[in-house]
Amino acid sequence: QVQLVESGGGLVQAGGSLRLSCAASGGTFSNYDMGWFRQAPGKERDFVAAIRWNGFSSNYADSVKGRFTISRDNAKNTVYLQMNSLKPEDTAVYYCAAVSPRASWAQVYDYWGQGTQVTVSS
Repeated sequence: QVQLVESGGGLVQAGGSLRLSCAASGGTFSNYDMGWFRQAPGKERDFVAAIRWNGFSSNYADSVKGRFTISRDNAKNTVYLQMNSLKPEDTAVYYCAAVSPRASWAQVYDYWGQGTQVTVSS
């Protein structure tokens, strides 16, 4: 059983930056692909970014390409989401998630964190 704890959310002005962290425990972190998702009020949870277990490949939603960067440090059991050029529409609760690797990018994840709030003011 993998436990995931997100941190780093907060209030930032449009155009600013934040870095989210997600610390994993209870499993072998390098055995999992990791993803970030977000859910805005009244909306469904959406995919943001994902990274392979070895960090060699990543995938992004079109809405964040060129602004967000996902990375991981397997020695620290942590995955990061660097968010630059933030927009008010990036406001959401951000969740990290873990899934056992498969041939294509996973659609369904096995483990989820509790989320961290990101609010971008205009």
